Amino acid sequence: MTSETHTTGSAGLGDLIEGFLPEDDPLTAARLRAQELGCPSVDAASGAALCFLAAALQARAVVEIGTGGGVSGLHLLRGMTPDGILTSIDIEPEYHRAARTTFSGAGFAPGRTRLIMGRALDVLPRLTTGGYDLVFVDAARVEYPLYYEKGVQLLRPGGVIVFHNALAEGRLGDQSRRDPEAMALREVARAVREDERLVPALLPVGGGLLVAAAAGH
Repeated sequence: MTSETHTTGSAGLGDLIEGFLPEDDPLTAARLRAQELGCPSVDAASGAALCFLAAALQARAVVEIGTGGGVSGLHLLRGMTPDGILTSIDIEPEYHRAARTTFSGAGFAPGRTRLIMGRALDVLPRLTTGGYDLVFVDAARVEYPLYYEKGVQLLRPGGVIVFHNALAEGRLGDQSRRDPEAMALREVARAVREDERLVPALLPVGGGLLVAAAAGH
């Protein structure tokens, strides 16, 4: 196989994964809303993975760090149990307003979400230790190592923590990169890999999902 063929095949595979589950009108509207606010959203493949994880866990209690326009939150809600509650934390009030519009437009009652305004590092210690099925981290990557320890404490046995954009355009594997984001990503990846409480994996979906399940022992 030539290099050119390999590259084309890889690109085609990425397009296939990204387009495997076409997004509907509520998700399309949420993406447009997020773009207008200038906040990035998870791509379709990452969103599908979040929905899958929430469904596989039969998640009833989920924490999201970084509300954005509600794109990732909508994926999570669609995978959760009908009585599940999504707790989403963000410091930007306009993001919360956009997310509320997203969730209501997709048919979710207000009681299915708890939107908390504030710094996640201040809010997380107030949440119930061991009370959550899934923690999704999609915020400032330089703070990922700080979210790691607080997030793991929130997980029930078998619960999963997910860090979005873990590959970060190749920064995770490029040891020559010394910028704060690259160093923070390497730190959290090493911590998750070496934590005996966790069963980790790095999924090459979208910008990369670093996932880890809390061992049941």
